[in-house]
Amino acid sequence: MKFIVATYGTEGDARPLAALCRALMDAGHQARLLADGATLGTARAAGVPTTALAGDIRGALQPEHAISGVVARNSGFTSTARALARIANANAEAWLREIVAAAGEGCDAVIVSGLAAFAGLSAAEHLGVKAIGTGLIPITPTADFASPFLAQARLPRWLNRTSHHFVNGMLWRAFRKQTNAARAAVCGLPPRRQLWTRHPMLYGVSPSLLPRPADWPGNARVCGQWIAPSPDWTAPQPLADFLAAGEPPMYFGFGSMAGFDRRKMLDAVITACAGRRALFYPGWSGVDTAGLPANVHVVGDTPHDWLFPRTSLVVHHGGSGTTHCAARAGVPSVVVPFAGDQFFWAERLRLAGVAGDAVSGKHLQASALARAIAFAQGAEARSRARALGARMAGENGLADAVSAIEAMMRDGT
Repeated sequence: MKFIVATYGTEGDARPLAALCRALMDAGHQARLLADGATLGTARAAGVPTTALAGDIRGALQPEHAISGVVARNSGFTSTARALARIANANAEAWLREIVAAAGEGCDAVIVSGLAAFAGLSAAEHLGVKAIGTGLIPITPTADFASPFLAQARLPRWLNRTSHHFVNGMLWRAFRKQTNAARAAVCGLPPRRQLWTRHPMLYGVSPSLLPRPADWPGNARVCGQWIAPSPDWTAPQPLADFLAAGEPPMYFGFGSMAGFDRRKMLDAVITACAGRRALFYPGWSGVDTAGLPANVHVVGDTPHDWLFPRTSLVVHHGGSGTTHCAARAGVPSVVVPFAGDQFFWAERLRLAGVAGDAVSGKHLQASALARAIAFAQGAEARSRARALGARMAGENGLADAVSAIEAMMRDGT
């Protein structure tokens, strides 16, 4: 079967879909990943055919652009939705056109995720093929927890399901006008008034971190983390030498986050390290690492599944992918969330007992960071992290997802 897989977002959005594409290919199918050009490196390295979608997510996350203000100010769901809508709405027509073109002849299904989901769902409708939703953030309404985009709200349980409908509705209203304009311009489709809800949803998240809610409909499935192993990866010699020179270091990295006070963040990291061995990944932050002390080694893009088991703890922003990789590695976390669903994942790790209270990314203080590190270094957190990692090691999210996709294509469900 031939699958077109379309997503748009940061590295954390594209990498799991690249792993899913590779797994589909290994099962004998064809798969092509469409995503932002800056996030396709993992897919290309895995031999997955790719197409770069219009837009520049990395540029949009830099301080001079509007979305970075959301990261810097942590200004809540409404501002986040507006910023994301600006990116998607500016590219809706181009994305729809590119997805339809990539599908060509013989496409069996369009697998959608991220900001490109509405364009992908419209493409599937136009092509007359099956649409399959995927996600790394649980957006299917449930009473078990509030919408991840409102995770700070601490809503009473009876409002949890309502919060999902509210957030999903707000997002649809933010995207609807340009989505419908693109549908008309590219495909001649009528305007869509209601949000899509009937297509299957596969979540690349671990049931050990997020058990499937009992009140979810049958079309929603928790598969397990989607991560492709990197057995052939070899560490650069400086990194290998640093790791061999002493005890496992702490890891600091905030992924694709940008727009915050770089100097303040770096000072807080250095102070919290207190001379202890550490790795620092600048990511997309643009941080100047020239002044780091000798106990802090700077790393570039490094497979998390290789690196995290070699660390003592992971300090990160709480993105879904990094959260899962740290938990699967069996090491505790310190979570410094900045925006969106990162607060939700920080809470999941806290509930699992492998992280303390989240440390504010908006008001990052070395003292708060040091307290969270002390918690993560405690015997109880380390023991719980090892147990959680062992449970997750027994999961095979990619195999589960491929089996589910094959079954729904075979059965027409």
